[in-house]
Amino acid sequence: MSSVFHRVPKRSMPTAVRGEGMYIIDKDGNRYLDSYAGGASVSNLGHSHLEIIKAIQDQVGQMAFFHGGMFTSEPLEELASILISDAPSGLTRAFFSNSGSEAVETALMMCRQYFMETGQPNRTKVIGRRNSYHGAGLTGLGVGYSVARRAPFEDILPEVFHISPCYEYRGRYEGETSEQYGLRVANELEQAILGLGAGTVMAFIAETVVGTTSGPTPPVPGYFRRIREICDKYGVFLIMDEVLCGLGRTGSLHACEQEGVAPDFLTLAKGIAGGYQPLAATLIHQKVYDAIVGGSGSFKGGYTYSGHATACAAAVAAQKFIRAPGFIEGVKKTGAHLGSLLQKRFGQHSSVGDIRGRGLMMTLELVEDRETKAPFSPSRNLGAKIYEEALSRGLITYALTGTVDGRVGDHVIICPPLIASDEDVETIVAVLGDTIDAVLDA
Repeated sequence: MSSVFHRVPKRSMPTAVRGEGMYIIDKDGNRYLDSYAGGASVSNLGHSHLEIIKAIQDQVGQMAFFHGGMFTSEPLEELASILISDAPSGLTRAFFSNSGSEAVETALMMCRQYFMETGQPNRTKVIGRRNSYHGAGLTGLGVGYSVARRAPFEDILPEVFHISPCYEYRGRYEGETSEQYGLRVANELEQAILGLGAGTVMAFIAETVVGTTSGPTPPVPGYFRRIREICDKYGVFLIMDEVLCGLGRTGSLHACEQEGVAPDFLTLAKGIAGGYQPLAATLIHQKVYDAIVGGSGSFKGGYTYSGHATACAAAVAAQKFIRAPGFIEGVKKTGAHLGSLLQKRFGQHSSVGDIRGRGLMMTLELVEDRETKAPFSPSRNLGAKIYEEALSRGLITYALTGTVDGRVGDHVIICPPLIASDEDVETIVAVLGDTIDAVLDA
């Protein structure tokens, strides 16, 4: 009997013992093709990347860890330099933590400290979006809106105002263009700021491309440009969360590049070290750094393992690899092939209402009726059944419920490692098609 308090205690799980490129192998020798990059879009470079493994070994042999408040380290300095060298305009500093949840919390704490340092203590409020996810801690659950995860903790979450997501499939009105829809839902931010009091709002936070709550959901053209305008007009910081969608996943280094927008804070985590070490980063605008350093002199947050030398060494190797000539362009091409395959296999499927995403970050939204977009009843438990059926066929996938409003709706996410070949994504789509049909026909 296990002594571990597993996240899903009632689920019977195989024991993983080895990784080989796109595959995970369990103790019985079964091989599983990974279509969700380590189970959380983390293992972007696969499961046996020799350069990253060697970087970890070399660093441990020299110095594994020392507290970042006392010493800096060469891997820490090099990683920050790499991340800032091609960061969105204005982002000039990197602060490191251990997870996406901590990266988001760091951004929010820095926002608050900035306004305290600059004599604006009334700016305490944060605006987020429904159908969003920003982390598993209380701060992330508060600014995010993952209904099932929030439910047990509602009474102790920070009070946050949420506006509509940019979710075109279910939000755009008949006769409304994509651009008109985007402006309409973006303008909710201005209404919220004015309603709360323009001098009381410190930040707006959004995933550039939504990750898990509704499945990969990209914004419509112009949406984030309008969001940026509103934030600038009222002196509100824009935090763009690219914990899942950043660092090549969508076919560009940063997903916000495709929106023509630079945020005041950018959060990065999954994939930063390829899953070989836990690590996250918050990229910060120069004006925030100047205000804090020129004021009290130090950031009041931080974590024991911030800037862990071994984790940073792994990330240096990973980030150099994804920045190698042609790599991200290859991701873009493979992503286009994946999208084409999904359209061919599921475009006319009676139970697939929408196929959306960007790059190697795609989702299928399942519906009972394509015409009305009516979701399946939660009682069918489709997410768990699809996951189990896929695993029995040797495919690791991620199927979730709550797509529509956090309670009803089902979607399947396809986010394979960025090293996936055309053959890999062809196999993924074929097995996934058979899996979904088997579950729906049961």
